[in-house]
Amino acid sequence: MDEYSQITEFGKVLIFLIIGTIFVCATFFANKILSLKKPNPEKNSSYECGEEVYSNSWIQFNSRFYVIALVFLLFDVEMIFIFPWATIFSNNELIALDGRWGWLTFIEMLIFISILLLGLVYVWRKKDLLWIKPENLSPKVDTKIPLDAYAVINEQTYLTKSISHSEVITKNIETVQPELVSEKPKFVPRFKKISS
Repeated sequence: MDEYSQITEFGKVLIFLIIGTIFVCATFFANKILSLKKPNPEKNSSYECGEEVYSNSWIQFNSRFYVIALVFLLFDVEMIFIFPWATIFSNNELIALDGRWGWLTFIEMLIFISILLLGLVYVWRKKDLLWIKPENLSPKVDTKIPLDAYAVINEQTYLTKSISHSEVITKNIETVQPELVSEKPKFVPRFKKISS
C-alpha cells in the first residue's frame, strides 16, 4: 500500500518560510537581549568600508562611479547566464541526439557575447570608463561679431559713481495690519436636482 504525504508542495514551502521567519526573529531578539548598550561617538559615527569619516556625507559624487558600478553589475549578471549554457553545451547526450543542437547553442552564445561586447564598446566610446576628469572646454559659437570687438570691450575701463551711506535714502516702512478675512467660502457648489 502506497503512503501519500498529507502536505502539498506549497505546504512544505509555507512551513519552510515560517521556520525561516522564526529563526530570523529569534536571532534579532537574542541580539537585542545579549548586546551591550554602551554608545559612544566612535560607535555612532557612520562606517563605510573601514574608511575614516572626514567630512559630511552630503557631497556631490562624480556620476562615473555610478556608471562604472552599473556596467560592472550588468556584466556580472550577464556572466551568470553563461554557466547554464556551459552545462547544457557540455552535455554529450543532448548533442548526440541531434548534432545541430551543439551548433545552435554555440551560435546563440556568440550572439549573446557579441551584444555584450557591443555594449562595452559603446560605453568605452562614450568615455564613461575613464576615471580622469575631462577638461572643461569653453563653447565656441559661430557669430558675425569679430573677437577683436569683444577684446576692445573687455579692455575698456568704465567710470562708476561711488555711493556713500549718506546718499542712500531709507524709508520707514509702516507695518500694515492684515485685514480680517471672512470665514465665508468664496465658491459654493450648487447641485441641480434632475427631475425624472
